[in-house]
Amino acid sequence: MRPIRVRIGVLGLALVAGLAAPTAATAAPEAASAAPAPTVEERRLDGEVPREILRRSGFAAVAPAFARGLGRADSYREARAVVAREGAALWRRAVDRVQGRGPARGDLSRDDDRPLYWARLGMTRELRAWESGFGLSERQRAALLTELERTSRGQTDLRLPRGGHGKGVKRVLLTGFDPFTLDRDVRISNPSGAVALALDGTVIDTPDGPARVETAVFPVRWADFAEGTVERALRPYLPRVDLFTTVSQGRVGRFDVERTNGAWRGGFPDNDNVARTETVPVADPASQPQWTTTTLPYAAITAADTGRFPVYDNTSVTEIPAGGDEPVVRPDGPTPGSTAREGGGGNYLSNEIAYRATLLRDRLGLHGTLPGGHVHTPVLQFGAGNTDPAAGAVTDPEFVRNRLDIVAQTRAVVGVAVSAAGTDRD
Repeated sequence: MRPIRVRIGVLGLALVAGLAAPTAATAAPEAASAAPAPTVEERRLDGEVPREILRRSGFAAVAPAFARGLGRADSYREARAVVAREGAALWRRAVDRVQGRGPARGDLSRDDDRPLYWARLGMTRELRAWESGFGLSERQRAALLTELERTSRGQTDLRLPRGGHGKGVKRVLLTGFDPFTLDRDVRISNPSGAVALALDGTVIDTPDGPARVETAVFPVRWADFAEGTVERALRPYLPRVDLFTTVSQGRVGRFDVERTNGAWRGGFPDNDNVARTETVPVADPASQPQWTTTTLPYAAITAADTGRFPVYDNTSVTEIPAGGDEPVVRPDGPTPGSTAREGGGGNYLSNEIAYRATLLRDRLGLHGTLPGGHVHTPVLQFGAGNTDPAAGAVTDPEFVRNRLDIVAQTRAVVGVAVSAAGTDRD
């Protein structure tokens, strides 16, 4: 995500260094608490566009069915089982729809990532408002919400094949993001989320052999990242994969392989309209670097013909030089001792997921052996004439074509990266 100096913003993909705050647990029962109010994200569900997207994709019944399942639970244990089952079912249903399995149940094109986003918010709103018959504590509700987030984002469905590291099928981990900047245009789709749904569980044939891709998506919320959602989701898998990439929406008309990631949050509001301007909060901040770098084979990726959009090796950053006090743009990367203000991917959550993922790689001792980093896709644009959020259609042929082309080219980029990384290891 690059809200800075970018027309629409960005989003992305990733993995990183151990920050994680402990997840809410099933500790001793507490007094029942009143249901909290819906979040800013959840309140957008009342608008006409989200309702249309859910109706035209066949996902309108997801949240009501989930609410009925919760209503039948007469213990916390049963409620947790319902949440885990229905969250995982939503992820699988979204993947199946995008990949052409089963009926489409609506006239929206199958490649659309937005039904997953809005259906999940419908479920979290139902869970947040649920008044159980057995007395649900605030801590238990938080744990259920965490479980729903993880399962409905594919974070508990990462099924890596055996082998890897040069033996058998290569293993690739890829992440995407939810739609964002929704107050600017609530119709927005995020191509990185569409990529994650389209590639999950698929096999890419490369000159270096087949590569199995497993994917997950992440929220566009500062608080979730500070609480360690990226590290919790990705830490078990990084030592087992052959390559990872975080993906997000970036600049208009181009792909970018981001060479450097910075340890700075620039303050652009997230999907809950919360802003954060601070150093990226991670575990063990005393050893935290200002910069991390990609280990993706960027030269091979940018040299390959992967699709209609140009692909750039982006080396630019913004830093405060050592001994200085004002930000300076550096086209060729950071200088020694400088303080980060923007990585190549800006200073929003796409930069942060890249920073966290690559920091995790490094803290696990994998910098020299695991190719990984961040790829920004082009901004996904509607067709000419469909630019007014208040009056525009939620889809159009050019919008669909652009999304399909971005997905196909990202798949090709991953294939090139796997092949080039395998060659480098030989």
